[in-house]
Amino acid sequence: MSVKAPKILDNKSDFVYRELEESIKKGSKLSVISAYFSMYAYDSLKKDLNKINNMCFIYTKPTFLKNDNKESRQYYIDNNSIFGNDYEIKLKNEMTQGSVSKECSQWIQDKVEIKSFKSPNEAQPRMICVNNGDDSDIAINGSVDFTTAGLGLNNSTRQDVNNCVYGQMFTQSSLMMFDSLWNNDDLLEDVKDEVLNQMQTMYKENPAEFIYFLSLYNIFSGNLDELEGGSIREGNNLKNTKIWNKLYNFQKDAVVGAIEKIENHNGCILADSVGLGKTFTALAIIKYYESRNDRVLVLVPKKLRDNWTIYTQNDKRNIFADDRFNYDVLNHTDLSRQWGKSGDIDLKTINWGNYDLVVIDESHNFRNNPAVKDRKTRYQKLMNEIIKGGHKTRLLMLSATPVNNKMNDIKNQIAFITEDNDQALVDVGINSISFTLRNAQGVFNKWAKMSELEKTDYSFIDMIDLDYFQLLDTLTIARSRKHIEKYYDLDEIGEFPERLPPINIKSEIDLKNEFPTLYEVNNEISKLELAIYSPMRYILPNKMSEYEKKYDMEVGHGSTFKQLDRDVNVTHLMRINLLKRMESSIHSFKLTTERILDMINQTLDKLDDGTDYNPSISISSIDLDGDDEYIDNLMIGNKRKVLLQDMDLIKWRQDLELDKERLEHLFCEAEKVSPEMDAKLNDLKWKIKDKISNPINPKNKKLIVFTAFADTAKYLYKNINKWALDEFDVHSALVTGGGDNKTTLKGVVASDINDILTNFSPISKERLNIDPDATNEIDILICTDCISEGQNLQDCDYLINYDIHWNPVRIIQRFGRIDRIGSLNKQIQLVNFWPNMELDEYINLEGRVKKRMVMVDVAASGEENIISNNQKMNDLDYRRKQLEELQNKVLDLEDISNSISITDLTFNDFKTELMNYLQKNKFELEKAPKGIYSIVDIPPELKNELESGVIFLLKQIKGTTESSEKNPLSPYYLVYIGEDGEVKYSYIKSKHVLDYYKKLCLGKTEVLKDLVADFDEDTNNGKDMSKYSELLVETIEDILGKKQEVGVKSLFGKGGTATLKKDIDGLEEFELINFLIVK
Repeated sequence: MSVKAPKILDNKSDFVYRELEESIKKGSKLSVISAYFSMYAYDSLKKDLNKINNMCFIYTKPTFLKNDNKESRQYYIDNNSIFGNDYEIKLKNEMTQGSVSKECSQWIQDKVEIKSFKSPNEAQPRMICVNNGDDSDIAINGSVDFTTAGLGLNNSTRQDVNNCVYGQMFTQSSLMMFDSLWNNDDLLEDVKDEVLNQMQTMYKENPAEFIYFLSLYNIFSGNLDELEGGSIREGNNLKNTKIWNKLYNFQKDAVVGAIEKIENHNGCILADSVGLGKTFTALAIIKYYESRNDRVLVLVPKKLRDNWTIYTQNDKRNIFADDRFNYDVLNHTDLSRQWGKSGDIDLKTINWGNYDLVVIDESHNFRNNPAVKDRKTRYQKLMNEIIKGGHKTRLLMLSATPVNNKMNDIKNQIAFITEDNDQALVDVGINSISFTLRNAQGVFNKWAKMSELEKTDYSFIDMIDLDYFQLLDTLTIARSRKHIEKYYDLDEIGEFPERLPPINIKSEIDLKNEFPTLYEVNNEISKLELAIYSPMRYILPNKMSEYEKKYDMEVGHGSTFKQLDRDVNVTHLMRINLLKRMESSIHSFKLTTERILDMINQTLDKLDDGTDYNPSISISSIDLDGDDEYIDNLMIGNKRKVLLQDMDLIKWRQDLELDKERLEHLFCEAEKVSPEMDAKLNDLKWKIKDKISNPINPKNKKLIVFTAFADTAKYLYKNINKWALDEFDVHSALVTGGGDNKTTLKGVVASDINDILTNFSPISKERLNIDPDATNEIDILICTDCISEGQNLQDCDYLINYDIHWNPVRIIQRFGRIDRIGSLNKQIQLVNFWPNMELDEYINLEGRVKKRMVMVDVAASGEENIISNNQKMNDLDYRRKQLEELQNKVLDLEDISNSISITDLTFNDFKTELMNYLQKNKFELEKAPKGIYSIVDIPPELKNELESGVIFLLKQIKGTTESSEKNPLSPYYLVYIGEDGEVKYSYIKSKHVLDYYKKLCLGKTEVLKDLVADFDEDTNNGKDMSKYSELLVETIEDILGKKQEVGVKSLFGKGGTATLKKDIDGLEEFELINFLIVK
């Protein structure tokens, strides 16, 4: 027979696969050198390839080598070409990978030997030889690969050039070269077993839990540096420090994550919940930067200053003295001062712009940037002189409540990190921070108006734009108590104590019941004009414009904050203050009325002395900071003064005298209630006696009494300390934060809060290291909210709220002093003292006091929300629900109704789960191929929420198709589609899908064999996946946002894969990563 002439095969007009179909016979021997081997190449030619006698295959680059170095393992992530490449997306999307790989694996087992070059050989040409022992032999040399694209079986952008020769005479040299290579053990290594092992990963059945974590691995593996500490500089000795080795694992994870965010995005908001030790976590982050010789400033509320300064001092109580902390500490209020000292720092000469890292404790205090006239606010000082001034400054902010009651509370905190650059996070998909926050607030407003049944965390997450997730995920670390209990080893850190149900006490005011009821007292309070606090209301009409010009402020967007409105607000706030003091203690109420009466009497005396009238003086020309005694005598007021000659003094005097009359009546009634007759104080003593006599944990007599008012705290201490010492031999202490601290325990420096707290909670404060000889302890601590944040007092197991704070967050923060991870107490008790009235009555009473408020709410977005005089308070239902919850259980921050936990709005839980799983299963995840699946059944608790379907994880690998909504998992898309072809949860609800994915899979570590048997029967052992490939098409079309009328049969039918169809544009932009079949 005549030998054919050589031919060039370009896979455009002349195709490699056609030459193979013509030349392969029964008994043929194939010799192949290729960069890739694809099972889809086998599948497309299996009719011919099953006839061969054998095939010898050489990988031109190191592949499937046994050595365990990083490069070989990297293969499993990037080069799984045996399961298809980018040109075989359509074949992968037929979803028959399992059956194809099983057939291909059997073929390799029976007929193929596979070797690989041990090191790369860039000059090695590729070839395929078919040896039939006669002139039907062919040799194809050039760019050929054993893939569908390399063989010309599908369209591709490859520019192939292959020389095909025919006949033994012309193919012999190629075969000799191949045999020479094949037998060279120095160059090649046998990898057949490794290939078969990898093939098995595709067709073996997988437990649902593995598929879940494989999805997480694909989605989040690029972000794991954030959890592993990829940005921490080599050589940094952080892990050798005392502070690092003091941390629990969950705190170490936060340190690493925070440093990663600070390095990549200039800042981080650490928003771990109350009681999770944010201070120690922050100290470790500070140590990292200090060890780089960075200068660090810590900004703290004044009441927390000592918590931070102690670690910089050469002091026995400094448990981290060996770490040599050297940061500066300033109070938040120091930002408003121009001179004077703050500790050892001179505020006049400090170099504000010279800090590399600024740590802001309780950063939510900066959520507003209030308008003030003629001076810089704290916010402006921090932004302009510290963050923007001088060299680059990084930020770490600590707050359990960075978002309080507005979603954009966080805006000003984020602005510090971004230096107020609205486009600072474009690289993570957030084009405008302000737009993202505004949208989130709009959604929150709608959600807040929903009925209680509709208003769930899930309904909010469904509504919120996902770029808000991305924003929080990028800049915050937020873990709740539930998160820690779920994802960390409690054997290492100890468990949280069990919270006993709260004890609720409603006390009378006096034992004789002679004092008016709270309702009657409030009626009197509501009648008060409190004219002493609002002189602006009495300015003569013809003088008002001068005062408006002097004191009113522009607050942006054309809005004005009027001084008159401020005075009205102050009046109403004072009414609230009187009511809250009455709720707190009769003593506090008496002192407050007495103080107001003194002010009124002094003012009336001044009016009685007569006022000079000087027509040459006007408020516009007066220097308010001057010290002219004559002018001072003509004016009333402190910061915002009013000339007496400009007031309607007759009306003002009239109102002052009416106020005096009513207040004197209330004062006289309060005077009658002595400590002995104080019913509430007596109830407190009974609770203290009961606690000491019947401890809830063996031998633990400790208790904390919190009150909002220093007056009440001093009153309680005065009436309890001697009684407790005489009756029970227990020591008491008073801490108010105002320098009036006291204790009955000798040897304790009362002026030093840390000394008092160390002796109250000696185990948590490590007193043994400070004063090993000390044996006596303080057991009763009476305090204000000056220690409701930032203190670990977990030796104590009993906390009494002597009054209920308006903000339930404060109650949670108080309880967080004893409700802490690692507590030695098995149980802890919360006791709440309530006003003696029905809850609805109390709510309505508070509502009436507040509803007349007039205020300019300068929102964090800078937009003003003017609440008018007659606008009704719309938060009474919300307040009722909060108070009911407080009565029934101990709340976490995330439990507060009408609030959303940041933890719900990030993917941190999933990343943490993945990190834990990776510790034992990293290699299996790395080598897992794309396209594998598992089958799971719907558990009974989800039967009403879910129906049978598929969760698909897809990756967009090409094209410019833009989704209509942003996708926080980009370039991955997670979609839950029902068996009926209806998308139940689109990728826009990725968080929702992930939550269900977790619930369906976590703990399912075994293959569900009954479900697998049913599946194999339905799909002819995976060969007929048309049902699922149709669902995949529906899913992709949903992602693309368009339904194209394309018959699925034409796409996946016989021959449908050989040619790319242009009318289904977009389907090949997505690669199937894995899927979960839900039955």
